Amino acid sequence: MSQTLNEQELVQYIANLTKTDEKSIRIVLKHEQAYMDKLQKNAGKDVEIDSDEVVDYVLGQSDVKLSELKVEAILDAEMKYLIDNGLADYED
Repeated sequence: MSQTLNEQELVQYIANLTKTDEKSIRIVLKHEQAYMDKLQKNAGKDVEIDSDEVVDYVLGQSDVKLSELKVEAILDAEMKYLIDNGLADYED
């Protein structure tokens, strides 16, 4: 992982791909991070992430007013950005 995350660039990238407003994207990313932090705290070093569980968690938050498909699109676009920029990868 060679680069650092530019949050504003990430949000704009997701907004362009998903046609979603930046405020909604930031809310989704905030809740995704909270979910990941909780997993990390309970799991130790390596965390296996089930994308369906992340989507369900995000959708369960009272300030998320998006559809399941929109939340999935945001998270998919985030992962594409992270992979394209060398900040994440899929494990086999």
